[in-house]
Formats: sequence, C-alpha cells, structure tokens
Amino acid sequence: MAIAKAERLMNLALCLLGTRRPLSKRELRGSIEAYLEAGTDESFNRMFERDKDDLRELGLVIETVENLDGETGYLARRDSNRLPAITLDAEEAAALGLAAKVWQQARLAGAANGALQKLRAAGMPEAEDAYEAHHSALEPRIPVHEAAFEPLMLACRDRRPVVFDYRKANAARPEQRQVEPWTLECWRGHWYLAGWDRDRGAERVFRLSRITGRVRSRAGAFSAPVPDVVTVRETVESWAGETATRSALIQLRTGAGYPLRSRALSSRELADGWDELEIPYGHGLDAWLVEFGPDVVVLEPADLRADVVDRLRAVAKG
Repeated sequence: MAIAKAERLMNLALCLLGTRRPLSKRELRGSIEAYLEAGTDESFNRMFERDKDDLRELGLVIETVENLDGETGYLARRDSNRLPAITLDAEEAAALGLAAKVWQQARLAGAANGALQKLRAAGMPEAEDAYEAHHSALEPRIPVHEAAFEPLMLACRDRRPVVFDYRKANAARPEQRQVEPWTLECWRGHWYLAGWDRDRGAERVFRLSRITGRVRSRAGAFSAPVPDVVTVRETVESWAGETATRSALIQLRTGAGYPLRSRALSSRELADGWDELEIPYGHGLDAWLVEFGPDVVVLEPADLRADVVDRLRAVAKG
C-alpha cells in the first residue's frame, strides 16, 4: 500500500511538472492509472486532494489556476520548484568528508559515501584531508556494533514507538520495555537511547548493548512530549554518571582503568600494584565501575560499594 501511494504521488508530481499549461482534475484522472481505478468521482476527489496536500507538504509548489471556461487547473512550474545550485567552499567540503568518515563502521557508510560522490560529481571541491597524515594514529569514527542501532535511529527519526527486551546490569533476565524513542547518544564508546518509558510513565535511558532480540515498531503517536535536544543529552549524561553530586574513593590496579584516571580528582600510589583515586560520583557510576571487573575496588561511600557488589553478584549468577 505504501509503495502504491508513493508511485501515485510520483506520477502526479511528474504530470504537474511536465505540463506547460494547467491540467484539470479530469485530465489528471485520465493520465494516472491509480486515479482511473478509483470507483467513483467522490473517491477520486478525496484521493486527489490528499495527494495534492501531501506533495505540498513535501515542498512541491503547486499553483491553482482558473481558465477562461471557469475550470480549475493545476501545475507545478519548474522554475518555482528548482533547488539552487549547491556551492561549498574547501572548509565545508572538508567537514562533509570528515563526517562521512565517522560512519565508516556503521551501516550508514554506503549512504554517506554515495552522498559525497554525488556532491563531487556536481562540482564540490576536493578538500585536503587533514587527518590523512595521521591516519594510523587518529580515526574520526564512531563504532556501531549493536543490531538495535539502525531500527532505533529510524524510529527516532519517524517518531514511532518501539518495543524491545532489555536486560539491566543487575538483572539475570531481560524484560520487555515499551518506549517512545527520542534520540541516540554516544558516550564513552557506548550508545544510549533516551526516550519515554510507557510502562513506568517516565523518561529513561537504555544502553543499546543491553537490548536483546529484535526491536519491534508499534503504530500510533507519541503519548508524551519530546523535549529539546539539550535536555535529552543532559538526561543521558546524568544517567551514565557524568553529572556528579559527590565523590567516591576507589582502588585501581596500576596500568588499568585509564578512563577513570582521566576523571580523577586526586590520586596516590599504593603498594602491591594499586593506586588510590578520588573520582566524581554521580548516578550510574556503579554500572560503569562494574565494567572494570577485578581491576577496581570501591572503598567508599558504602552505598556505592554495595551497589557494585550487587551488580557483580547478579553477573556471576548469569
């Protein structure tokens, strides 16, 4: 059904763009097969009006003209619907090239490279790659390995609710979540989905690597308002432990846990290959510390230590 409508809209657009004079409803109905198949004049009129509104919403400028006989006609003048020439300077071309490299490890790589080729064919200047000389040392790429990334990205774009199975870090089994997806954020090498959890009636953040099985789309509109981008990003950072409210004291094995060391407020060397660090403590820090396994030991506060131990026990139980 969606393909048939897209074909009908394309045919209508071609008719309106290809004519030198306004075409009446009668002429359009006789030129487009889908309109010929309409059972009654009423059904054709409803279909045509919807299609005309859809094309206008997509950006096509359709003029309504009344001829000498008082009959209404329609056309889309090419000069009114022609996009301006694309002109990019060297810096803008370099930015696009760098952006395309970011997605080389994702399924968006083909679309990004295809877009660059079309722009170059249209005359976009070849920009000097500032990263080429350091290609082995610096890679401007965002890794995307989770199968859930693409369906969630499309759901965020199309504002479609989704359902998926999600396993929390301290849970042995996944549970189903019904979510209205807002946006995807990459934080410290991991992808997170921020959205509205329908079952809990609140905004939540989900780490994509903990989504199990297939992401299923659901029909219907969002039931909760979508916040602006800044608010969503703050939600992701807060959940992942970026927004600290106090500090924690941990022991870290020498030579391990560089991300923790980079955020340390203070550190001192201990005996037997361990260091003591004071790090910012915010919501979600326990989930992050668990990832370092036996290389980290929480000293204080006691509630953080208990949360980390609970998570480790849950992982050990499988």
